[in-house]
Amino acid sequence: MKVFVPPIKSQGIKTKLVNWISSNVGNIQYDRWVEPFMGTGVVAFNVRPKNDLLCDSNPHLITFYKALQSKEITSGLVKNYLTKEGEKLLKSNGDYYYEVRNRFNSEGNPLDFLFLSRSCFNGMMRFNRKGGFNVPFCKKPNRFAQALITKITNQVENISQIIEFGNYIFKNQDYKKTLKEINPNDFVYSDPPYIGRHVDYFDSWSEEEEIVLNKGLISSNAKFILSTWLSNKYRTNDYVFSIWKECFVSTKEHFYHVGGKETNRNAVYEALLSNIKLKDSISNFEMKSRIELNESQLTTTEKKHEVPLQLAMALEEEQKYLNKSNT
Repeated sequence: MKVFVPPIKSQGIKTKLVNWISSNVGNIQYDRWVEPFMGTGVVAFNVRPKNDLLCDSNPHLITFYKALQSKEITSGLVKNYLTKEGEKLLKSNGDYYYEVRNRFNSEGNPLDFLFLSRSCFNGMMRFNRKGGFNVPFCKKPNRFAQALITKITNQVENISQIIEFGNYIFKNQDYKKTLKEINPNDFVYSDPPYIGRHVDYFDSWSEEEEIVLNKGLISSNAKFILSTWLSNKYRTNDYVFSIWKECFVSTKEHFYHVGGKETNRNAVYEALLSNIKLKDSISNFEMKSRIELNESQLTTTEKKHEVPLQLAMALEEEQKYLNKSNT
């Protein structure tokens, strides 16, 4: 399935997990798709339910997508804006970034929010206690080259069309309020900040809030899945087996990089927790047993990549050369 990537970026975006999530919810029947933590919206925009309630505590995300919905922001407007602002960024050798950041923190323009999202350090979305965007510049003055502007423009156009042909309701509100609006016939996709890991979001996240979320989802009587992490090479997320102990568990191995070296490539087991049996899920008890017995935590089939024919032939020729050189 082709994944449509939203124009807003942030760490933790589920782009690489969308197909997995979609494959696990494709046969579930429900009246409305609800997200208490919309984030970039990548999951809902690719699953494309008929009716959606997408909520987030970050007002700038909601403002941006409402602007797409009302056509206050269009792909053409984005292209002109990024071309103009990108030229200023380049001429200032990057200093203009901070002028835009100050302007955004004063006025909250959604186009400025898009600019910051695509030119800040490491795609982070971080705010100070006063609600001001405080991520530094990515140190690439030529950030908005024509190729990237075209890419972002296409992303805006694609997501705008998805919103236009769906019944989307966007709300800026706390997750607790969204929990009260869930109906038994809804399906809830919850993607809260990952507990026990570095929080890079509009709000912080605690164990107490995780418990409130758990109780709210269960008491709603709606079907739900929740994205979280199960383990990495250092430790296991014990909350999966305490707060979410009644849930089924699905896992997928996901790789991420810290730095540019291959040795810094790390694996984490992403998890979907659900109150219903999913295609890839096993019981909470079985997953806990696997971890205790040091067995595989993977519930999905590991994807195998075949070596392309031309590359295989080149490797074969190289090996023949090496063998000949060693004789």
